[in-house]
Amino acid sequence: MRELSRKEKTEFNKLQKRLRRNVGNAIADYNMIEDGDRIMVCLSGGKDSYGMLDVLMNLRQSAPVDFELVAVNLDQKQPGFPEEVLPAYLEALDIPYYILEKDTYSIVREVVPEGKTTCGLCSRLRRGSLYGFAADIGANKIALGHHRDDIVETLFLNMFFQGTLKAMPPKLLSDDGKNVVIRPLAYCKEKDLMAYADYKAFPIIPCNLCGSQENLQRQQVKLMLAEWERQYPGRTETIFRAIKNVAPSQLADTGLFDFAGLRSGSLRAEVDNDLHLPGIRVVNL
Repeated sequence: MRELSRKEKTEFNKLQKRLRRNVGNAIADYNMIEDGDRIMVCLSGGKDSYGMLDVLMNLRQSAPVDFELVAVNLDQKQPGFPEEVLPAYLEALDIPYYILEKDTYSIVREVVPEGKTTCGLCSRLRRGSLYGFAADIGANKIALGHHRDDIVETLFLNMFFQGTLKAMPPKLLSDDGKNVVIRPLAYCKEKDLMAYADYKAFPIIPCNLCGSQENLQRQQVKLMLAEWERQYPGRTETIFRAIKNVAPSQLADTGLFDFAGLRSGSLRAEVDNDLHLPGIRVVNL
């Protein structure tokens, strides 16, 4: 951690408490961590995963349940990747860790045409490798470093480009049913994690494979949200609250709500329960 002035120490303490509170609330709300869990913390070398590991290690000291943390990094064999950085950092923390080496970089470069976005394939390959490795080390939970802003961005990416209304859930069961994935940073703001990484002087490793692609759809959505936030402070938080407050009868998915079976006698119940407006009085004509 870099040397801080008195004012910086005060700001850092506030920031650290806020991050711990947000992570603790997310864990409690979604029952992310239980007694006896062995959690594989996926460490990319970016600010978010460093922050996640740091906060989880601190929370473990005072948590009411006993759980293990194992740090895992996937070395994707990107050219110029500083292989010594993460092992040196993790050795100093005295935490169990593994460096999993898989040349997914070559696969991505071979499959994806020049100039096209590589993130989709890269993410799938990385996810598949990590999911399989979790079983090898006896981990029953996988912690990913996605934060609140990632979740909101994903909501708009799916709406704009996939035609689906979904984001990143704070907790999910993998498609094969073998892994429980948790996102302890779900309530944390990206700007807080950036500030925390600066205070802690984490040895950041940039992702040259995807981070350098300036025209990524996600980058465009991020810029859009940043402009909204500039014009209307707090909008991102409002959008995130909306993800937690869904009214299925006010959408159009017949798989989530029985529109075909809707009858006038059920109107009041649907309005009261779905929209949470108990003061509404519905008169059937």
